[in-house]
Amino acid sequence: MSSQRLAPDISGNSRESSPLTDTDPTERYNSDILQAEQRHLTASRAALRTMREHAQALSADAAADWVTRQVLQSLLDQRVAALADHPDTPLFFGRLDHAGDPADLPKTVHVGRRHVHDHDSRPLVIDWRAPISQGFYRASPADPMGLERRRRFGYRGGELTSFEDEPLDRGGSLGPSKILTEEVERPRTGPMRDIVATIQPDQDEIVRADLAQTVCVQGAPGTGKTAVGLHRAAYLLFTHRERLSRSGVLVVGPNQAFLSYISSVLPALGEIRVDQTTLDGLLGAHTTAEEPAVAALKGDARMAEVLRTALWLHLAKPEEGLTIVKGAARYRVADHEVREIVTSLRGTTRYNPGRTSLAQRLAHAVLVRMEQRGEAPDDRVQDAVARSKPVKALIDRVWPKLTPGQVLFRVLGDREFLARAAKGVLDAEEQNTLVWPERKPGVPRYRSFRAARWSAADAALLDELAGLMDRPASLGHLIVDEAQDLSAMQLRALGRRCANGSATVLGDLAQGTTPWSARSWTDVLRHLGRDGAVTELVLGFRVPREVLDFATRLLPAIAPTLAPPRSLRPGAGSLRVRRTPVLVEEVLAAVRDRIRLPGSVGLIAADPAIPELSAALTDAGLEHLVIDADGGDHRLALVPATLAKGLEYDHVVVAEPARIVDAERALTGEGTETARAGLARLYVVLTRAVTSLTVVHAEELPARLR
Repeated sequence: MSSQRLAPDISGNSRESSPLTDTDPTERYNSDILQAEQRHLTASRAALRTMREHAQALSADAAADWVTRQVLQSLLDQRVAALADHPDTPLFFGRLDHAGDPADLPKTVHVGRRHVHDHDSRPLVIDWRAPISQGFYRASPADPMGLERRRRFGYRGGELTSFEDEPLDRGGSLGPSKILTEEVERPRTGPMRDIVATIQPDQDEIVRADLAQTVCVQGAPGTGKTAVGLHRAAYLLFTHRERLSRSGVLVVGPNQAFLSYISSVLPALGEIRVDQTTLDGLLGAHTTAEEPAVAALKGDARMAEVLRTALWLHLAKPEEGLTIVKGAARYRVADHEVREIVTSLRGTTRYNPGRTSLAQRLAHAVLVRMEQRGEAPDDRVQDAVARSKPVKALIDRVWPKLTPGQVLFRVLGDREFLARAAKGVLDAEEQNTLVWPERKPGVPRYRSFRAARWSAADAALLDELAGLMDRPASLGHLIVDEAQDLSAMQLRALGRRCANGSATVLGDLAQGTTPWSARSWTDVLRHLGRDGAVTELVLGFRVPREVLDFATRLLPAIAPTLAPPRSLRPGAGSLRVRRTPVLVEEVLAAVRDRIRLPGSVGLIAADPAIPELSAALTDAGLEHLVIDADGGDHRLALVPATLAKGLEYDHVVVAEPARIVDAERALTGEGTETARAGLARLYVVLTRAVTSLTVVHAEELPARLR
């Protein structure tokens, strides 16, 4: 071990630190270490540059054909992009020193965002996802995992400025890491950063869970659940590259603003082939407005049975047999035999493959009759019979060709048909809620299914029908964030996308803000069609303790079964609550006060208040960006409360909490659920702050916050 000075921490434990001032021997020794590490960083960057230049020099021209050439060139381009060196991003952030003289492991390993080797293939930086790097996240004095020491590096931009050693071979425990704390508290400007240097042991267990395992993470605000999900994607792509390059990895977020915020995390980790989308992007964007009660009923899991019944109700009972004329011969399949074939296929296959199977089964019955007459028909004859006009005509009568829109149009537009499809599943009142109202007595809402305008809830129903008609392709892995806000039917739609793969489900039951928000992760996994373990993250790093304790006063009213989250950051002085008779003036004063500090500032208010606040900011000369559904990046952001979920800012100013709660009535209607949703929305808003929270109000605060 080095003779570095021991820096006492607040817990009384010790970790070895590297102050870089003065001229005593210890300081000179630390300075020598820092210089050696800086030389290693310089050599590593040069090696990475050489790796990238080598990749750029490779050519796809030697491929045998144009298609192969295009595929190979695409792979080479992706390789070059993955080897990009970002000068403001540390190439390595840690070092592991193994105890003794391990025979099969290097004595010293530098851990970073990607693998880097020199011209002799000697590793200079080991990818954080490699098994050898696991000790950086999980080793402790109680379980050193064969390590003698863990070293953390501090950076300013891309410049290595400090280091901190954690002895792992002395027993006892480690105190707080100053470098880790500074990295967590570093001001946030721009998109979300990766947390690869600060992953905690409980987070690392989730990240490195086996590909076949579906993982569900209940994460309180600031516990890093979103970052954990993204890093799990990067880990799985590293560990199962070949398999997942074929089947794919997809990240589904709540809105485009959220996706814009997280968009740079995976590329920073060298992963550029992960698709990110919203549910609208996956199922289709349908914007027709409808009552919350109607949308909630359409999202009910019982709709799956209604739609299944409705689809199969389109089959007609065969009333006549099939006759095939071939030359002078006539071959007949009796009506009762046709009925038996249809009955045997109904409900045992998806709808469209069932049509194909019916044609082949009917053709086979004809071939049996040919063989009974001494003929020797082959497969070509059977295919010709299956494609013949008599067979096609019979199938169109008995098993008609349909689209999801045609079926749903009939379900929502035909009361009698809905009553048949929903018998024993939905009661009369629910059926009346579901069916489209007539434009006027006797006049349907839409003339045909082609003219129908669908809602967001309808998108999941259309997808359910599409899944009943044809088998969708399955992803290798699906990551769903804010899953607590999805309806049962939306979850079923996502589950079909990973039927042969696995999923990472992320969310917080306390942050549910839709009429159908989940109350149990068991229900979410059941609707998703996955078996998985639920892991709860309650230890936060992002939100200061003073702010988090203030927000969790709402928890008993919105999610009483959840354990209250805890923050590792005391955050003394991070919370300010101001009551004022002049709301806008005080909001502007709070924004001016926060904008003078380093980092980003988010002003969050109820959606109807955004235009007035934007005008006031403009009049005050405060340049800002109004966040919309597509997201955006600006030092001062004006954020509608409905788009705040998943975002974070160094300093947050919340304008009039009572109006944020009340605004939910316009979205979810009246009732107890509306009150809960309003408080849940406020809980989301109050937990967006990383450094400070200022609450400005003229009206009374909600009772639990007083």
